[in-house]
Amino acid sequence: MISQDILIEAKNLKKYFSLDKSHTLKAVDDISLCIHTGETLGLVGESGCGKSTAGRTLVNLYSPTGGSVIYRGKDTARLDKRELREFTREAQMIFQDPYASLNPRMTVGDTISEGIDIYRLASGKARLQRVQELLEMVGLRKEHTDRYPYEFSGGQRQRIGIARALAVNPKLIVCDEPTSALDVSIQAQVVNLLNRLQKELGLTYLFISHDLNMVKYISDRVAVMYLGVIVEIAPSEDLYSHPEHPYTKALLSAVPVADPRKERQRQRILLEGDVPSPVNPPRGCRFQDRCSFAETRCNEEQPTLKERGKGHWTACHIF
Repeated sequence: MISQDILIEAKNLKKYFSLDKSHTLKAVDDISLCIHTGETLGLVGESGCGKSTAGRTLVNLYSPTGGSVIYRGKDTARLDKRELREFTREAQMIFQDPYASLNPRMTVGDTISEGIDIYRLASGKARLQRVQELLEMVGLRKEHTDRYPYEFSGGQRQRIGIARALAVNPKLIVCDEPTSALDVSIQAQVVNLLNRLQKELGLTYLFISHDLNMVKYISDRVAVMYLGVIVEIAPSEDLYSHPEHPYTKALLSAVPVADPRKERQRQRILLEGDVPSPVNPPRGCRFQDRCSFAETRCNEEQPTLKERGKGHWTACHIF
């Protein structure tokens, strides 16, 4: 059940990577967003826009270059050793590639129980029982405990990755494109599994994807990212039915429609030019070079998120 309580919040969050003495890649550049307890926030955008970096910085896999991450009302940079350990247990991640994210030399049981051992949650028979319980929870069999990753399909490996994330009783899970490497039929199974687990365990998700149909299905709210910044945040239904930012409109215009009649009537918005380099982003609006509505102000001043409707925020000078 979605609560009004904010579980985690990013405030002016930045994550830069130094390439050499004179070049810095601004992967995440001053973003602010919050995720409420029990909700799924979808994060969408083109490849390379900074979605995965934002997710990894939220759960402390990357240290922020600037800004802050607030978890349960506390700045994660100011947590003491015990509090930080608790935060890293409660904030877990499901990775994109189920083939690369599992150690081929570790059995399924050892993979899932690694977190259990680190946080000393169980041992002996209780540890084995917990692993088997997790396997059955994600749709696998307890007999799979002693098998190795190469013995499983991509969809099964991703289920193992989900079980590993669940093993330490998390509150927040960052799902970093968890279905992009899977067949379409398997994608639906994994998303339905995530939905069921959320209801049963009261989980909160940040669901990162470039699949707009998938995000619409699973998300309560959606944030749209472009070149390291958030350009629009809104409730899912509102964003898909009434997009305001020109970039969001272009993204949604590319989503195929199942109805042949509606598909023929669909008007595509084709963006010209290439995405600017995150090493040297435009001075004003990041989208100015590809926007047909851009004016002088867009070239000089970066727009900030402003609420245009109930819970609908847009960063645009024009709309």
